[in-house]
Amino acid sequence: MTTLEKATKNIRNKGFLDIEIDKNINYVAEINRLRKEKNAIILAHYYQESEIQDIADFVGDSLALAQEAAKTNAAIIVFAGVHFMAETAKILNPTKKVLLPDLNAGCSLADSCPPADFAAFKKQHPNHLVVSYVNTSAEIKALTDIVCTSSNAEKIINSIPKKQPIIFAPDKNLGSWIIKKTGRDLLLWDGACMVHEAFSIEKILNLYAENPDAEIIAHPESQAHLLKVAKYVGSTSGLLKYVQTSKAKKFIVATEVGILHKMRQAVPNKILIPAPVDDDNCNCSECFYMKMNTLKKLYLCLKYELPFVEVDTELSKKALLPIQRMLELSK
Repeated sequence: MTTLEKATKNIRNKGFLDIEIDKNINYVAEINRLRKEKNAIILAHYYQESEIQDIADFVGDSLALAQEAAKTNAAIIVFAGVHFMAETAKILNPTKKVLLPDLNAGCSLADSCPPADFAAFKKQHPNHLVVSYVNTSAEIKALTDIVCTSSNAEKIINSIPKKQPIIFAPDKNLGSWIIKKTGRDLLLWDGACMVHEAFSIEKILNLYAENPDAEIIAHPESQAHLLKVAKYVGSTSGLLKYVQTSKAKKFIVATEVGILHKMRQAVPNKILIPAPVDDDNCNCSECFYMKMNTLKKLYLCLKYELPFVEVDTELSKKALLPIQRMLELSK
C-alpha cells in the first residue's frame, strides 16, 4: 500500500487525526499552490476562523455562498463551513467534487429537524406549502417547496399568495421574526440554533448600560426578547453592511463571533463588542461546528481531495428544485 493509499484509508476511517506532516509546512503557500494546480475554489462562511476567511476565494453568508457555488467553474469546491452548506453545493454541482475539511462539522439547527419527524408533520398539514431554511439536510430540502436564508426569507414569504398556508421550518425564532415582518400566519417547526439561543439578555442589557452610545444588532435566529431591544435585525451579511452604513461608532453584535473579523476589516475605526452569553466561562457565542475546520485540515483536504460530500442522485434531484426556486427569487 502506497503512502497516498494509507493516508486515504486513514482519512476515510479517522479523519485527519493520524496524518503526519512536516511541522515547518507553510499552509497558506501550499493551499495556494494546490488550489491553482487542482482548479479548486475555496468558499468560506463568515463564522470560520479568521485565517480561513483570509485565504478563501469567497467569504459570505448562506445565500451568497449558495449563489457562488451555483456559478463556479472550478473543478473542485472546498467548502469551509458546515455539512449542510457543502451538501447544498454538491446538490448544485452533482458532477463536481465537493470537499469539507471536517465531515463532523454539523449544525444544531439542522439537527433540530429530523427528516422522519418532519415528514410526519408535513403529512398532517397537506394543504400547506413548505418553506425551509437552508440550514437543513438534503432530506428536509427534498420535502420543501422553496428554500430560504435569513437574507431572503421575508422576500420569499412575500412572494407566496396570502391565502396559501405555509409551514416554516426549522427555525422558530427566524419564523417568528418573519411573522412580525410580513404579518403572515406561519405554522412553525420547533427548531433553533444553539449559538443564537445562548445569548444572555441580562448581560447584554448590562453591557448596553455601560455603553449607552452603542447600538445592539442581532441575527434573526436570536430569541424574541433580544430582537425587541436590537436597533437592527438582519442576516450575517446584513449585519456586516449595517455596521458600515450606520453613523454609530460602537456596536454590540449578537451573532456568531466569527463575523467580527470581516467587520473589523470593514470598519477598523469602530468598536465592535461581541454579545455575551449565559456561560460564565465564555464572553461570546461561538459555533463549535464552524470552528472544527482548521487551516491544517483545509490543506490536507485539498492535498488528498478528501473527505468529499456525496448526495444520493434521486434525493439530490428533489432537493435541487426548492434551492433553484430560491435562487431564482433572489435575483
